[in-house]
This record gives sequence, C-alpha cells and structure tokens, in this order.
Amino acid sequence: MRTRETLSLVSVVAFLAGCATSSLKLAPAAPDVPWTPATAPDGAIVAGAPSSASAARNTYVLPPNPKAAGVASGLQELDRSHSYTLPELIDLAQSHNPLTRIAWQNARDAALAAGVAKAAYLPFLSATVVGAYQTGSSHETIAGTPVNSDESLHGSISTLSAQWLLFDFGERAAVVSAAEQASVVANIGFTAVHQELIYKVALAYYGHIAAKGRLATADKALRNAKDVQDAAESRYAHGVGTVLEVAQARQGAAQCQLALVQATGQAQDIYMALLAAMGISPLTEIKIADLGPRKLSPVLTEPVDQIVSDALARRPDVLGAYAAHEASLAKLRAAQAEFLPKLFLSATGSYASNTLDVTTLPGLGQMPATINVPGSHFGATVLLGITVPIYDGGLRRALKEQARAQEAKTDATLEQVRDEATREIVSAANRVRTSLSALDATDALTSAAQITFDAAIAAYRSGVGSITDTLRAETALLEAQNASTDAYSAALSSAATLALAAGTLGTAPQ
Repeated sequence: MRTRETLSLVSVVAFLAGCATSSLKLAPAAPDVPWTPATAPDGAIVAGAPSSASAARNTYVLPPNPKAAGVASGLQELDRSHSYTLPELIDLAQSHNPLTRIAWQNARDAALAAGVAKAAYLPFLSATVVGAYQTGSSHETIAGTPVNSDESLHGSISTLSAQWLLFDFGERAAVVSAAEQASVVANIGFTAVHQELIYKVALAYYGHIAAKGRLATADKALRNAKDVQDAAESRYAHGVGTVLEVAQARQGAAQCQLALVQATGQAQDIYMALLAAMGISPLTEIKIADLGPRKLSPVLTEPVDQIVSDALARRPDVLGAYAAHEASLAKLRAAQAEFLPKLFLSATGSYASNTLDVTTLPGLGQMPATINVPGSHFGATVLLGITVPIYDGGLRRALKEQARAQEAKTDATLEQVRDEATREIVSAANRVRTSLSALDATDALTSAAQITFDAAIAAYRSGVGSITDTLRAETALLEAQNASTDAYSAALSSAATLALAAGTLGTAPQ
C-alpha cells in the first residue's frame, strides 16, 4: 500500500514538472527551421503548436493578417484645393503625429503617479466578509473504552479595518515631491517632443521648397538649352553653323532633360519625407504653399554669449535634467527618513456569528486583520503606536547610498547637458553666420552667371560667340541657381536649428 501511494505521488510530480517544458513546442523546432505559426480562420497568428498544414510550408514568410495591416488612408479633413503653409502643416502634424499622443500619455502617467504618492497621506480602509465552515472528528480510547466525537461549526465574519500613518518625519512629503518632479520631467518631455516635431516639419518643408526650386531651375535650364539648340540649328540651316555645334547643343538639351527627370524624382522623395515628418499617411495628397521671399531675423546675429545665457534657462533638456536632479534630492530625503520613527493609528471592528473560532482573518492583496472572535460577538480595537526601525540587514543604508549615488549622477548629468547644450548653440550660431554668408555669395554668383549666359547666347546668335562658351555659361547658370536655392534652404534650416538649440522653437519658425 505504501509503495502504491509513493508511485502515485511520483507520477503526479513528474506530470506537473512536464507541464512547463511542454511549452517548448511553441518555439521553433531548430535554429535553421522556419517557424510556421498556427493561424485562426481570419488569418491572425494564434498561440499554439503549428498545425500540420502550416508545418508543411518551408518558408520564412509569415502568414498575412489583414487586421494587423491597418494601412492608414489619407487625412479626410484636408481641403484639396487649399495650399497649406508651414504653420498649418505644423498644426496638422501636432494633431496627427503619434509621437505627440505618446508624450501626452507619458505626462498623464507621471501625473497619476504623483497622485498615487499623495494617497499615502490618507488612511487605508478595508472591509472583509468571510463565510466559514469548520469540521473536526476525534477517535480516542479512554480507559480501554473507545470514544468518538464529531463536531462542525459554521458562521460568518465581517470586519472593517483602518490604518493611518500620522507622522513620518517628512518621508511621504519627499516621495510626493519626487513624484511631482517626475511629472515636471514628463511635461517638459511633452514640450520637447512638440519642439522636435516643429523642427522636423520645418526642415522637411524647407527641403520641399528647395526641391521645388531645383525643379523649377531644371525646367528653366531645359528651356535655355532648347533655345541654344534652336540657335545652333538656325545657324546650321543658314550655312554659318556646323554639325558639331548642333550635336553639342542637342547633348546639352539632353543633359538638361535628364536633370529635370532627376529633380522631379528628388522632389517626390522629399515630399514623402515631409509627410513622414508630419507623421501622416504617405497616401495623403496635400498641396504645399510656397514660402516666398523671407528675411532672416537680426536676432540670429546676436552675440553667442547672450544666446547661450538665455537658452540654458529654457531648453527642455536642461530644464528636464534640473527637475530630475530635484527629484533625486527628494528621493534622498525619503531614504534618510526611513531611519526615523513613524507614528501610526490602527483600528479594527469585527462581527462574528454562530460558533466560529478564528484568530486571524485572511485577506487578498492586503495585510490580514488580526482579531480574536471565538463564538459570536462584536469587537472593536483602536491602536495608537510608534514604530522604530532597529535592524534590517543594512537595507535602509544601502537604499540611502543608492539614492545618494542617484543624486550625484543627476547632478553630473545636469552639468553634462549644460555643456552639450552650449556646444550645440555655439555650433548652430556658427552655421547660421556661415549660411548667411553663403546665401549672399550665391546670390551674387547667380546674378553674374545670368548676365554671362545672356551675353553668351546673344553673342552666339550674332555669330561672334562659340557654342562651347554658350554651353559652359548655361551649365554655370544652372549650378549657380541650384546653389542659390540650396543656400537659401540651408539658411532657413540653420535658423530653425538655432531656434531649437536656443529653446525658442515653440511655433512655426519666423
């Protein structure tokens, strides 16, 4: 009999041990064998061992699930006839980009965490109702006479318990302060996400405007090349030109045609990049307004020392690092308060019916109430006490040193962020000055190249110029116009970069 019981116990243990390892069938069978998941009738991948039908597929391509695709269509609220300006594009991005919603939820989560910390100031109340049944039997022999007894008890117990921490030398206040500073960090991060989004959309918009400018330049260059080709063919028809001149003119026109095709493709790619920066569907069709001539603000040429001083007081990363340091200081105060006594109030009321004999009431997810309710009666207890930590194996000291290390780390992080911010601002200011100088230079270059081309083609038509000089002037004009377009876009982008580095990019760049 004992052997049978032992074997039964071993069998149960072996069965339970195999339950965990049996889940290995959910994983791929080998490192070089494709995972062929089981699927539901609607195509969704489900947990479980591969079916025989799916196991027959020797491929690393996953089965499609139409529900997971979720391809977003274009924005329905767009006005197809309206040309959207940069501020309007930024508004659309802030409303539809998932990054802003994620940052908002992070800020809400941090705010709720502060509320959770504040709940420690309030008393903890719990109510418990338990129905119970007790039974027992005994078989004894007294003076050679067997005595058997059976008893059963039943009843219910209802309790209401309250616990309230009255005083803790500022530990809860420090915890709340740390949570509130964490909320500040999350809110600053929310603002930083919007600034980054404004910056990305602005740069993508400037890139789109530059691509349109290069496209217009390529189109104009093609018209110029065809004018040169017409002049060459006209000279040849009148017997004053050569076949070589005509061939060279046609080659120049073909090159300009290729440049136009390439510029068209680049403009389409940059348009897609703008939609990506906005965080909207690439299937969206939206008209983009031209920027028009814009003078850069004289603020961009202010002394860099003044820009740095103002920026460090408002940059999100600096403010976030400062708030994180304040939170670490609060956590250090909370860790130090763990060494001090705590004053608490505890109260319990209970009612037991019938014949139960219970000294401890079980609970779920909370500390059980300790009561003494033999039989049926009502009881209440109120306790006012003080608890003093004496020994915990060094846990509190380790936590305090950990908090001290965290405080030192956030302090060093704040210093590092300030240094990096200063370098970014100085670098951005230098790029602004360089881009402004480049813009002036390219404007002068474009003006000179236009005069040269006009003179060259006029001379060629008059028979005193060469086709080589004309084509060279044409190429130089195209390069100068593209350089001017790129320099203007770079100047606007560098201005936006400086505004972001200075922490002033709160709206569309002005």
